[in-house]
Amino acid sequence: MLKLKESLENIGNISIVAPDKEKSATGHGITLNNPLSVFDHYYKDEFFGVAIKGTPADCVKLAVSSILKTQPDIIVSGINLGGNTGYNVLYSGTVSGAAEGTIMGIPSIAISLNTYTEPNYKPAGYFIKHAVKKVLTNGLPKGTLLNINVPNVKDHSEIKGVKITEQGNTRWKEILYERTDPKNRTYYWMTGEKLLFNESSLKDESAVKENHISISPLQFDLTDYDNINTIKKYNFSYKPTEN
Repeated sequence: MLKLKESLENIGNISIVAPDKEKSATGHGITLNNPLSVFDHYYKDEFFGVAIKGTPADCVKLAVSSILKTQPDIIVSGINLGGNTGYNVLYSGTVSGAAEGTIMGIPSIAISLNTYTEPNYKPAGYFIKHAVKKVLTNGLPKGTLLNINVPNVKDHSEIKGVKITEQGNTRWKEILYERTDPKNRTYYWMTGEKLLFNESSLKDESAVKENHISISPLQFDLTDYDNINTIKKYNFSYKPTEN
């Protein structure tokens, strides 16, 4: 969040409303059964933003409905440590923050750096400033957000360019370690490894692997329109008198 703020601070007025701690893989969850605690966060003795004990989607809902005095011109979620490509977008709190903004009718961008170690945020910081300016000028189609993934490179010169990409099929293979706690109760610790596929460079993960910045326009109408007629042929019916 600090790197994102530093990258955008000369564009306009920035308001930060973010989870108070790591919220990876929370997807589009929202908090219904617990209160949303809110408190000011300070960095180097200066006000930095508002922290919320909730999910990224909670933060966007609360920011727009209650915390901000006016509706923001754009919402930017990130810069996430770790890529959000392929099926990861369904689990990603970062993408879901942008998705919530899109649902509320606000142009929104999610941005992630494709590494978990030794991050160099400079290319992502440079590019998000450029991307925000483009979206503020041109807007976004209704119901569409931009999911940006930036390769982790040591120097700007290693970035080969920008590709508009499709969501690929990259996913994680879960690994569950069975353990026992001090009271002899079984618990599991989930980790995993990314499964990579030999996909076209038009797919998000492949583009990033080739050192391109990937921009995928995403929407969240999950209807499989191509197969509606196929499912109709099943002739589902509801007849309670049948055995």
